[in-house]
Amino acid sequence: MKQSSVPPFAELISDCRRSAVHLEMRDTYGVAAEADDFAEWQERGRITPRSVERRRPWLDLVRNAVARGLVMRRARVVSVPVSEYIRYEHAGTYLNVEAGEHVNWLPRRDAATLALPGADFWLFDDQLIRFGHFSGDGASAGHELCDDPSVIKLCADAFEAVWERATPHERFEV
Repeated sequence: MKQSSVPPFAELISDCRRSAVHLEMRDTYGVAAEADDFAEWQERGRITPRSVERRRPWLDLVRNAVARGLVMRRARVVSVPVSEYIRYEHAGTYLNVEAGEHVNWLPRRDAATLALPGADFWLFDDQLIRFGHFSGDGASAGHELCDDPSVIKLCADAFEAVWERATPHERFEV
């Protein structure tokens, strides 16, 4: 595993040709870049036009990747009832879907019999993993790359197992 030289996400996705899958397993994230957006959602109870603009770089990245033929899928394993942060994520996920990302949700109870890795990850073209590490309060604790075929298989199988059991965003209620 390599932690010292993890390229920016945009570079990793630009090198990707077929698929990028993301498995999220936390009930809260405290990522600094989302702090204003989350606070605004807490105050207003909805995703605002300002929030959409803050997300524009991500949404454009997804649109561009999908336009060149990349399939992007995201699966979220969540506790039910969901946390306030997950309600916020759910409220804004329609934007990811409109941009071309496929998003499914799986209640944690339904994942109990699945073998899952210990960290969130992105898997690019079934060849490279970018693990995301977080502190106890959800702050980013860095990223790590892995190209070990056995770890790639573990993560690919875990993602597909979650995806198969999960509910598409349009039908998942929080």
